[in-house]
Amino acid sequence: MTTRGVLYVHSAPRALCPHVEWAVAGVLGVRVQLDWIRQPASPGTWRAEFSWKGEAGTASKLASALRGWHLLRFEVTAEPSAAAEGERYSATPDLGIFHAVTGIHGDILVPEDRLRAALARSVQGETDLEAEIAKLLGKPWDDELEPFRYAGEGAPVRWLHQVV
Repeated sequence: MTTRGVLYVHSAPRALCPHVEWAVAGVLGVRVQLDWIRQPASPGTWRAEFSWKGEAGTASKLASALRGWHLLRFEVTAEPSAAAEGERYSATPDLGIFHAVTGIHGDILVPEDRLRAALARSVQGETDLEAEIAKLLGKPWDDELEPFRYAGEGAPVRWLHQVV
């Protein structure tokens, strides 16, 4: 079963750009050459975005391939399909990686056990329930990435297909 999604590289130092392309090519199984443009939200960095099509699970493979690169900000989305729910991955140098399951309209779907755990931490006084829910919805990542998203409006998007 195939799905499609988008990889948004919000900011990467110039020296990291070819490594991003190699990592993405390794996941998709095709040569990748991204259209890099300057990222005005963080001078000295570059941004790129493209749409991909591949097997369910490709988003997690892309996120794993890019995970842990300290100076990289990115997001990977996958649309839901008949065989799999949608996904969203967000990563920043300060926060690490965030993963959420998404519904057909892009809403984040929070599993019951994660809600129960957040409530339990709140009841025990470990944290504030509002802060816990914000983390479950990815708000800290959204807050950090929002300036980089706006800076990318109007950027070119290309479709890349995974060889299966």
